[in-house]
Order: sequence, then structure tokens, then C-alpha cells
Amino acid sequence: MLLAELEVWHSRPVTPTRRVSLGNLVLPVEPAPGFGGLLLGAVVAAHLTDVDDDLLADIHRLIGQVDRGERVVQPRLRHRYQVDRHGLGVSRHRMEGEGEHVHFSFDTNGSGLVQILGAIYAIERLDLVARHALIPVIHKAMRWRGPIGPSFVAHLAGTASASLAAMADPRAWALELFGFPLGTSKVTKKDVMGRYREQLRVVHPDHGGDEVEAGQAIIDLGEARRILLA
Repeated sequence: MLLAELEVWHSRPVTPTRRVSLGNLVLPVEPAPGFGGLLLGAVVAAHLTDVDDDLLADIHRLIGQVDRGERVVQPRLRHRYQVDRHGLGVSRHRMEGEGEHVHFSFDTNGSGLVQILGAIYAIERLDLVARHALIPVIHKAMRWRGPIGPSFVAHLAGTASASLAAMADPRAWALELFGFPLGTSKVTKKDVMGRYREQLRVVHPDHGGDEVEAGQAIIDLGEARRILLA
């Protein structure tokens, strides 16, 4: 199942010009960072090692301009952003879901820098509120060192759970995990803590819970408690 998509058009490797444009965008960003924000962060983190260190400061300056809604004078970082895609090559990046798991696919046919520029200019397409919510995500992605997997997703989403349902609608996921009736909107701290302790006993190996799955189940229960008590 497609959750998010970023299409970056760019100069072909054999051409002397350096241009970048945007194509198809599927970037849901609610609740922040949304699947769109996670994909943009993943594109940045996956391609940052291909970028010269002397360009990093200018990338941060460009992100700041986009965050403030300022006009970006072209060209930036040796590339000109344009609307026309005639004669350009394309790279497609996707975030997809299967069951409760997500994975990223990067079809990169240009430099790492143009992929990052595409992600930043995609944020510029969003309204100011969404931009402000996603800029910290991009900064976190730039600091990430490691594989682009469940830990990365949890890190960017600010959650201990990499569950697809938890990222799509955290509160609904937490209510369902604790077994509250469908349609429940308000719960008390007493209700939450009671359900938390009850579910903790159920999943714990000492009370018959699966030893292999207990660790993640306990993490999910703790995250659900945090969401509902926030």
C-alpha cells in the first residue's frame, strides 16, 4: 500500500546544466509528521552522505528560508529550481505499508544533492503550519546515522512504536490497544492506568505472554499510555 511518494525531476548526469523540479507528490502530513514527513526525512537521511560537507551549511540556510516562508533566490546549491520538466530525468521515492510494517524504496537516478533539494522544495509546497511541523523532522533526519528502518521511523515520529496504525492515528491506536469501546473520545488517567496495568499483566511472560513478542508489546503499551496521558 502506497503511503507517500516524492518524484524529483533533475538534470541527467550527461548534461552540463544543473536543474531540479518536482513531479508527483503524495505527502500526507497529519498528524505531524505524517507519512509524507517521514518519507521526506528518509530521503534526506538516505542521501546526505553523498553530499559534499562544504554544502551542508547552505542546505541548513535553505531549510531556514523555507521554514520562514522567504523567497528563495535561484540558483541555490549549484542547482536551479524550475517548474518545467522537459528534458529532465526522474527519481522516485516511496514509503509503503504492508500489514503493520512500513518500508522505503529509493529509485535514485541523480545525485544525492538533487534528492535532498527535491525534499526541501516539496516542503515549500506545503502551508506554513505544515512547514513549521516538518522542518524539525528534516533536521533530525540530517543528524541520523544508521539504517533507514523501524528505529529511524520511530525516531522521526517521536514515538517508541513503529506501528503503522500508531503513526496514522496515534490516539485511536492507543484507545484500541487498551481495549476502550469504539467511539470513546475521553478517558481519565485512572482509566488509562487501570487498562495499562491489566494489559501489562496479559503480555508479560511471567503471566503467560509470548516471550518473543513481549518486549515490543510492553513498549507499545508504554507508548499508548504516553499518548493518552499527554
